[in-house]
Amino acid sequence: MRFLSKFYIDGFILSILAVVGLASVFPARGEAADIVSWLTKIAIALLFLLYGARLSTHEAVTGLKHWRLHATVLACTFVLFPILGVAARVLVPHILTEDLYTGLLFLCLVPSTVQSSIAFTSIAKGNVAGAIVSATLSNLLGVFLTPALVILLMNTTGQAKVDLSSVADIVFQLLVPFFLGQLIRPKVKGFLTRYAEPTKLVDRGSILLVVYSAFSAGMVEGIWHAMSPWRILLLVLVCCVLLAIVLAATSALGRARHFDRGDRIVVVFCGSKKSLATGLPMATVLFAGHPIGLIVLPLMIFHQIQLITCAALAQRWARTAP
Repeated sequence: MRFLSKFYIDGFILSILAVVGLASVFPARGEAADIVSWLTKIAIALLFLLYGARLSTHEAVTGLKHWRLHATVLACTFVLFPILGVAARVLVPHILTEDLYTGLLFLCLVPSTVQSSIAFTSIAKGNVAGAIVSATLSNLLGVFLTPALVILLMNTTGQAKVDLSSVADIVFQLLVPFFLGQLIRPKVKGFLTRYAEPTKLVDRGSILLVVYSAFSAGMVEGIWHAMSPWRILLLVLVCCVLLAIVLAATSALGRARHFDRGDRIVVVFCGSKKSLATGLPMATVLFAGHPIGLIVLPLMIFHQIQLITCAALAQRWARTAP
């Protein structure tokens, strides 16, 4: 373990890699996939219940009022990313095929993740209240902004429709548990203070469930076998470069806006992420009649890379926290 710590590799990152390997060999199918999906939803709801119980009402209200932070995160998600996606057109056809470029541009248009952005912010000891508001706001607005950007920037067949059930999912799976946590906070805050490990277990466990569920879906769809290995390697490289550019840009933007340490962590984690859970359902509606598997492949690869990279960053920042 001391040898691994020199390279900032710890048990959490190894756990993510192990879950990816498990999903590759034993992907969840049929009823098992349904069970994993429900377990993931329950874990995320429990996570937000704990966040609500752990945050004081004053901190939550302060998070709501921090509009400079939320505007910065939204600008990264819905301005910076789309610009980079449009610029990536130069990679066609030598590096990316038309379908893969469509997928790359689509990944740049989907909203930020909610659960993992907040979990990593919590692990890194950043501004959790600000992360909850920024990530949730990104997802709520993304239900409308992503289809609008797709229509504006991409040629798709069929009419893009917004499924209002996505809004209901966000409200009932994320916001309702959070407010319930706020209500029960006076009774459980002492317990959570004395026993911090359960919260950490839910943080990391929910991320591992998301990784397993997403990677299992890709294995079941067989999208990894639809392309040659070298094309997949090029796509992985493109996703790595895209994430590196965005991480550098969000870090620089946080400093330029003179945010404190906690807020800079929020900008990096919430502004650099893309939601697989939101992107996959949107893709099935927006790209009806198109090769969905290939179109969502860049998003799936980027999702795995961002989890592993941000896990390393979160652990590193946690060790250097004041």
